[in-house]
Amino acid sequence: MDIEQLKYDLKNMIITECEKEDITPQDIDNNVELFSPQSGLELDSLDALQISVSIQKEYGVRLADPKEFRRRVTTINALAEFLSA
Repeated sequence: MDIEQLKYDLKNMIITECEKEDITPQDIDNNVELFSPQSGLELDSLDALQISVSIQKEYGVRLADPKEFRRRVTTINALAEFLSA
């Protein structure tokens, strides 16, 4: 899979799953911490759970441990690299 397409798809997934209709994939920087104020996403623990479930359904990768999830889902770049490995 093309890594740039994967990043775009991940951004779309986050926007959809977390109901952030006022944000576009272009608004999400690939290097910004997703769960930080700088991302502009205002994600919380419920959003993290929704993202985790969606990743499991879409990519067959289970990140059940919240600490492991937070280590892997830091930025779009880190998540894309993890999923493509």
